[in-house]
Amino acid sequence: MKRLRVIVAVAMAVMMAAPASFFGANHREAPITALDRLADIADFFAFVSYDNPDKVTFILDVDPLLEPANGPNYFPFDPEILYAVKIDNNNDAVEDVTFEFRFQTEIRLADVFTGFVGALGGVNAPANSPAPVAPGTPIVPPAITALDGSGSEGLSLRQNYTVTLVRGAGPGAVRTPLTNATGKPLFAVPSNVGPRTMPDYPALAKQGIYSLGSGIRVFAGTVDDPFWIDLGAAFDSLNFRATGFPVPGVLSDTQDADDTQNFAADDVAGYNVNAIAIEVPTALLTREGVKLPATHPGATIGPWGTTSRPRVTIRRSPLPALGEGPFRQVQRMGHPLFNELIIGTGFKDRFSMSPPKDDAQFANFALDPLLARVLNAVYEALFGPNVLPIPTPPRTDLLPLVQYRPPIAAPGTAVGPVADLLRLNTGVAATQAAQRKRLGVLAGDLAGYPNGRRVSDDVTDIAARAVAGVLATGFNKFPHNRIGDGVNANDAPYQETFPYVAFAHSGRNSRHVDPGEAGGGPVN
Repeated sequence: MKRLRVIVAVAMAVMMAAPASFFGANHREAPITALDRLADIADFFAFVSYDNPDKVTFILDVDPLLEPANGPNYFPFDPEILYAVKIDNNNDAVEDVTFEFRFQTEIRLADVFTGFVGALGGVNAPANSPAPVAPGTPIVPPAITALDGSGSEGLSLRQNYTVTLVRGAGPGAVRTPLTNATGKPLFAVPSNVGPRTMPDYPALAKQGIYSLGSGIRVFAGTVDDPFWIDLGAAFDSLNFRATGFPVPGVLSDTQDADDTQNFAADDVAGYNVNAIAIEVPTALLTREGVKLPATHPGATIGPWGTTSRPRVTIRRSPLPALGEGPFRQVQRMGHPLFNELIIGTGFKDRFSMSPPKDDAQFANFALDPLLARVLNAVYEALFGPNVLPIPTPPRTDLLPLVQYRPPIAAPGTAVGPVADLLRLNTGVAATQAAQRKRLGVLAGDLAGYPNGRRVSDDVTDIAARAVAGVLATGFNKFPHNRIGDGVNANDAPYQETFPYVAFAHSGRNSRHVDPGEAGGGPVN
């Protein structure tokens, strides 16, 4: 650490060069979020909408690794949390446009033991019902087929939410509530309890897509966790199961070219997550107020997501807890797993609660990434000398991931301070499904990560290769450019239209694919 501080002092002109993501999504990455899972940001996505080149979609996933069968309350959003999507559009790592989300919970059937109940067209007490409940008395509401009105009677634990557009930051910010174009409340989509309670869950979930006017659409609810990774192998000291010859832990050419098949277990398979998705016209996001070509310096924006809580929480048992005071940030996320595998454990909470504009304070963790040295040491020790050399720090090859630089931003764009934001060039059109590549920019698909992040981008493999050095001169070679966990696709097909993620797994019928099972890859 002392040596790293010396490097920082010498190389401050370079500032912080930080790998964009390392082995996945932010799942319990810091002490504060390990204890506050509802405020834990699992993933953050930002991409040009597949079916509309004039719009951008943002998806904020929170509360990761939700077991679909885990009733009776399942997975409501926390009404105490302020969820936000923030966008920097003038290259200073300070939010210029923000979308804020707040949730409210109502219990509509206070005497019922579970949050969601329903069957058929409703079920009455049978002829042998003992007193005092008379035969024919309604017992079970109809199956849940709607979020409001007829068909929603069994939706006991129901949440509605508000969306606020904020322009600027600080006391001078201008706040504008965004409302449902129909004038009705915005309801969050509940978890998929099962086919008896929710017989047509996709139809129910689609009711949660709302228009807010001005070309803005929004969705909030429990969905399939869109991330995929051999999590167990990654955290077993990078013990990947891929067996590419002649070096273990890398993909063969055939495996690497296959964007549809998994060669190892997806440890996130079968789990759900809570997602907030919003689709916004690009003209509302850029500093010029119009959509710009990819060659324009104003076309690239810097989005990230945050969760915040009131400064003080008052426990009032038996009354509900009460939040008081201004909001304080609990978690933030730009690039996936920046905090989890780059920042030291003693600094993770500070990073979580700091704004991106102050990220230079964490430079010592990024100019000489420890993860790169772990890869170097493990591969050299297990597979032979000089198998995986890494670039010499400071790692200037990684600067395009933490500043506004080519190939994402146009030449001539102000690079701004080093900050953990996604960078999305809104002038780059979405790649259609048939041509889309899981390795994004590394595979020549310029609409993919790290140009923003799509749900189908394999950030695990992309980031592992970036930290190994493929962006540096002389390092884009084997085995650096074949490192991978062997998980190349999600367990559920994504949607090609908003909100793009797959809807939630059924609680009754869900399962998880493990090593050794069909589709789970080898055990060793």
